[in-house]
Amino acid sequence: MSSIHSTHDGRAPAAVARNGLPPSLVLLLATSAGLSVASLYYAQPMLGILGEDFGASPRTVGLVPTLTQLGYALGILLLAPLGDRFDRRRIIVAKAALLCAALLTAAAAPGMGLLLAASLAIGLAATMAQDIVPAAATLAPEAHRGNAVGKVMTGLLLGILLSRVLSGFVAEHFGWRAMFLMAAASLALTGAAAWRGLPRFRATTQLAYGALLSSLATLWRTHAALRRATLAQGLLSIGFSAFWSTLAVMLHGAPFHLGSGAAGAFGLAGAAGALAAPLAGRLADRRGPESVTRAGIALAAICFAALALAPLLDVQAQLALLAASAIGFDLGFQGTLIAHQTIVYGIEPGARSRLNAVLFTGMFIGMSAGSALGALVFAQWGWMALVALATVTSVLALGVRLATPRGSESVTSMD
Repeated sequence: MSSIHSTHDGRAPAAVARNGLPPSLVLLLATSAGLSVASLYYAQPMLGILGEDFGASPRTVGLVPTLTQLGYALGILLLAPLGDRFDRRRIIVAKAALLCAALLTAAAAPGMGLLLAASLAIGLAATMAQDIVPAAATLAPEAHRGNAVGKVMTGLLLGILLSRVLSGFVAEHFGWRAMFLMAAASLALTGAAAWRGLPRFRATTQLAYGALLSSLATLWRTHAALRRATLAQGLLSIGFSAFWSTLAVMLHGAPFHLGSGAAGAFGLAGAAGALAAPLAGRLADRRGPESVTRAGIALAAICFAALALAPLLDVQAQLALLAASAIGFDLGFQGTLIAHQTIVYGIEPGARSRLNAVLFTGMFIGMSAGSALGALVFAQWGWMALVALATVTSVLALGVRLATPRGSESVTSMD
């Protein structure tokens, strides 16, 4: 039986069961996911300005995205499993309120200490996005699950990528504090809309909190498909995060000398890849997710490797190469993530929040490691060393997927 509790009296609408999610509900889910996860990335194009404002070194400023992503990984591990135990709508609204408070704290931070603490809190609360995606998978009928998740993930991924464009522009024209204030206002509106527009969800387990967390280890041990998906996505995330978390600092220096607005504008190039998320979901529904993971990781690895050509080009050609590579590896990263979610959500329908928690904990551990390694590698050995890091970790992720027996990931859930 499905765990849908889609109206206030618990009856699932027939239209949803037959035709997939209503467009208005998809829009609400996608927008909420995008605005919440965008909070993780507003700081990235502003790192150069933040460093100058607080007199902090690049290594210290690099702790802002590192702690944000580490907080997100911890939040997914410790908080996301609650979606199987309690009404997801209440969890989403509560996290929206906490995220709003954390963003306001960041806006008011007088120094790096409080900003770093707020960054960790932002990461913890932004995990409301990881309550929204399993909600979409639960509400959608099985035949449309990949497509529904793909559409919601388009909103989430556009939130990630366009957040850089917006924050770069706002920081350059109005200051970095204004960006955090705007983000807090958007989350206040999001929480209100979620309370009014989201259905209720019936709990799928009565496990106590300790047992709920312990079950994550059981799921990990039981399902090889979960382990492969988590490891491959985590490895791919290292290069993805290393690139985006150091791009603003790299462009700020020689030979580019560009401001935060230019760094944020690269999010427009990456946003093109987000539009492929529904296509990746449909391909996973029709042809199986395994082929999508292999193609996506291979594309990302090729695009990272292409950045090694930059020293042979003039400044304008280097910028064009950066933009083209960003389109390619974002498309590959996002397509791979959709396919991995399709695999994972089909394993145990009653444990979707916990399965999602394992997948995204691994992914954001990779993100956090990528931010930390990226800052260290860039500071010690330069941009080409960072390109090598991203390429090697992507090739390792591809090795994980190529070692998977064909057909073994074609998991079909039984709602």
